[in-house]
Amino acid sequence: MNKTILIGRLTKDPETKTTANSQVTNITLAVDRNFKNANGEKEADFIPVVAWGKTSEILDKYTAKGKQIAVFGRIQTRNYEDKDGRRVYVTEVVADEVQLLGSKSEQDLNKSDLVPMDGFEEIDLDLPFV
Repeated sequence: MNKTILIGRLTKDPETKTTANSQVTNITLAVDRNFKNANGEKEADFIPVVAWGKTSEILDKYTAKGKQIAVFGRIQTRNYEDKDGRRVYVTEVVADEVQLLGSKSEQDLNKSDLVPMDGFEEIDLDLPFV
């Protein structure tokens, strides 16, 4: 099974390109670690995420640098040869669904715009924690 859920903030504005058949958006998500380093500072991992089709459109239209989102997807590895003939290996998350997080006033996205994903239940982040 290959399922990934990430919550983090975009490190820069989304980069969107149109291909012959679809639209693709690349983002980098800063995901906080749940512990502090030896100096008592919080650290983050910077995870590359790629989205296609409707998910790409949502990222491009409704997100920007600093926006907090949840990404539901899978880890993918691939490799290619760069212009200098060297083999480059890439590990990234392919986003099947994204959900905008933050206060209601920050959310410009209607719930009907979310891309459905089989196998995950809807997450209600507005529930108070006890």
